[in-house]
Amino acid sequence: MTDHDQQPSTSVPSHLLFERGHSSEIGTAQRLAMNRTGSFEWDVEAGTLDMDDAGLLVFGLNPQTFDSRPDTVLNLLEQSERTRLDMAIDEAVRSGRSSCSVHFLVPMENGRDQWTHIQARILRHDDGRPHRVVGVVQDATAEVTHSAFMLDLERQRQRQTSIVERTTNALSRAVTVDDVTAALTGPDALTRLGADGVALALVENTSLSVLVLSGDSVEAIDGVGDAGLDRRFPLADTVLDGRPRFLTSVAALIERYPALAPHAGRLEFRAAAYLPLVAQARPLGTLALFYRENTSFNADERNLCLGLAAIVAQSLQRAKLFDEEREFATGLQSAMLPRRIQEIEGGEIAVRYHAAWSGRQVGGDWYDVIALPNKRFGIVVGDVQGHDTHAAAIMGQLRIALRAYAGEGHPPSTVLARASRFLAELDTDRFATCTYAQVDLASGTVRVVRAGHFSPLIRHMDGRVGSPQVRGGLPLGISTDFGDEEYPETRLDLVPGETLVLYTDGLVEEPGADIDVGVRALIHEVSVGPAGAEALADHLSDQLWERWGSGDDVALLVLRRSPDPGSPRAPRLHQYIHQADPEGLSDARSIVRQALTDWDMAELADDAELVTGELLVNVLLHTEGGAVLTLEVLPEPVRRVRLSVQDRSSAWPRRRSPGETATSGRGLLLLDAVASRWGIEPRGEGKAVWCEIGPPARPSGTPPPSSPTAGRP
Repeated sequence: MTDHDQQPSTSVPSHLLFERGHSSEIGTAQRLAMNRTGSFEWDVEAGTLDMDDAGLLVFGLNPQTFDSRPDTVLNLLEQSERTRLDMAIDEAVRSGRSSCSVHFLVPMENGRDQWTHIQARILRHDDGRPHRVVGVVQDATAEVTHSAFMLDLERQRQRQTSIVERTTNALSRAVTVDDVTAALTGPDALTRLGADGVALALVENTSLSVLVLSGDSVEAIDGVGDAGLDRRFPLADTVLDGRPRFLTSVAALIERYPALAPHAGRLEFRAAAYLPLVAQARPLGTLALFYRENTSFNADERNLCLGLAAIVAQSLQRAKLFDEEREFATGLQSAMLPRRIQEIEGGEIAVRYHAAWSGRQVGGDWYDVIALPNKRFGIVVGDVQGHDTHAAAIMGQLRIALRAYAGEGHPPSTVLARASRFLAELDTDRFATCTYAQVDLASGTVRVVRAGHFSPLIRHMDGRVGSPQVRGGLPLGISTDFGDEEYPETRLDLVPGETLVLYTDGLVEEPGADIDVGVRALIHEVSVGPAGAEALADHLSDQLWERWGSGDDVALLVLRRSPDPGSPRAPRLHQYIHQADPEGLSDARSIVRQALTDWDMAELADDAELVTGELLVNVLLHTEGGAVLTLEVLPEPVRRVRLSVQDRSSAWPRRRSPGETATSGRGLLLLDAVASRWGIEPRGEGKAVWCEIGPPARPSGTPPPSSPTAGRP
C-alpha cells in the first residue's frame, strides 16, 4: 500500500484492532470458521503491513511467504478497485478523520470475485500526521450478496406496489367502459402496468370483442384478434377455461396454441400472461399482458398479474353497470324530447342536445318548437333543476304542459304563468328556468318572455352579436310559491338574414371560470360561425360543449330568418339597430356606404349615409325601441336607392321651423332637400319613414303622386 491506503472504523474497539492473532488457542481453521475475519497493523512511517493468518487468508495469501509489504496486497486488486481503495483511504487521511470503512472486490484463484470489507482506525501524531493504521479485514461476500438480494427484493416489491397503486388510481376515475379502455391505452399506460403490451377482450353475448390493443401483442396481428370465442386462440381459451395462463416463451405459446405458429416470427415479446376477468362469478373477458424481457413468473409476479386482473375486472363491472343505467336514462330523456322539428316557412331551425358526460344520471334540459295559428310558432329552451331521472321526468311533464298552453293561443306571459302554476302543483320541490318566444317570420316579430333563464342572442347580418335586454320573471314553480307570476313580454324584430340563439347554461359553464367568460366565448363563436342554422349549431357544439368537456346537459336552439338579398339588379339589405347599442348607428352608416359601393352606386353614398343617420337618430331619440333599416335598389325605370327606417312608435314626425341657434328640428328639412321622394307609411304597430335617392322615377311632365304620404310633403 501507499501511505494513503487506510481504512478507518469507529465501530470496532481499539483493543480488538490491535489484536494480531498471536493466541495459540486459535488456529487458522478456527479463524476461517469465524466468518473469515482477520486483523492488521500498518506502520505508515516504516511502510510495513503486519497481518494475522486469518487476514492473509481473506486475501488468499500464504502466511509463510507474505513479505509484509502493502503493495503485495494492493497488487492483487484490479486497477479500478485499487484506485477506489486508494481514494477512500486518502480522503480519510486528508480529512483528519480517525476511522474509515470501505468495501472492494478481490479476485480469487477459483475465478470468482470476493467482496472484502476493511474497517480501520487511524492513529496520528500531535500535529495530525498519521503514523499507524490498525483494523480488521473480512470476507463480506455473503453479507453484500444478501444485502444486494434484499435490495433487489425491496425494489421489486416497491415496483409491484407502484404498479398496483398507479393502476388502481387510474381506473378509480373510470366511469364508463370507454374510460376503462382509455386508462389501459392512454399515455404511460404500459409503464403503469409494468408491461410492454396489453390486450383486453370482453364477452358480448356469444362472441369476444377486442377493445384494447397496445404495444406488443399477438392479437395485434391481422385476423388473430377477430377470432371470437375460438379455443384455438389464447384470449378465448382463457375466458372459456376461467384459468390464467403464464407463458414464459414464444415457443411455449406456440406449443399450447399451434394456430399461432404462422405468426411466430412476428412476435417481439418473450413472455405473456393471459388472465381471466371475473366479477361476481361472471366471466367478463380476458386481460393479456406481454413482456419483452424474459420472466419466469415467480409467485410474486403471478400474484401481481392476478391482482391487476382483479382491479380491471372490478372497474369493468362497475363501468358496464353505469353504461347500462345511463343508456336507460338517456333513452328515457330522448323519448321526452321532440323526435322531429318541423320545417318552417321563411326560415330554418336547428336544435342540439348533448347529455352530460359525468354523473350517473341525466339532467332536465329541453327544447321544443310549437306550431301556432297564422303561420306563427313558439320556441322554448329550458332546464329543470337537478341531474337525475326525476329531473328528466319533471322535464317531460313540463314540456307537454307548456306546449298545451301555447297551443291554446295564450300570449307568452300567460303561457309561462300557467306553466309555473302547473310545476308548483306537482309533487316535487324542483324548479325550472326557461326562455319562451312566439315568432312571426312574415313580419320578423319575436315576442319573448323569460323565467330566470338566459336572454337570447341575435346575430346580425354583418356578424355582430347583440344580447337584447329581455325582461324576466322568477323561475317556474318559484314564482307561484312567491305569488309573483308576472312574466313581462319583450318584443324583438328579426330582420331577414338575422339569427336568434337560445341555450341552456351547460353551453357556457367553463369549469373554474365565471359564467360571464363562457357567455363571452359563446358570443364570439356565434359571431365567427357559419351563417346557416344547422352549420352554426354544429359549430357551437364543437367549439363549446366539447371545449368545456361539459359535465352538464346542453340544449341549444338556433333560428335563422331567411335572408332577403333581392335580385342581382335590385339587391336589398336589412339591419336592426338596437336602441341600447351606441355603436349601431355608426355601423349602420358604414354598412350603407359599403353596400352602395358594392352595388356600383358610390356616387349616392354621401347622401344615403347622411339620411340614414338623421332617420335613425330620430327613432332612437324619440321612440322606446329599436329600428329596422332597409336599403334596396329600385331598377325601373331609372336605377335609384330606396331607404326605409321602421320603428314601433305610432307618432309620426312633424316638420318644424328651427331658429338659427336650434340644435334639432332640421331632420325633415334635410330629408326634403336630399331625397327625390320621401314619405311615411303605417306598418302594423308602428310606421316606416322612407325616401328615394337618385334621379326621379317619373318622366318629365308627369304629375306628382296624389298620396299625402308620398312625394315631397
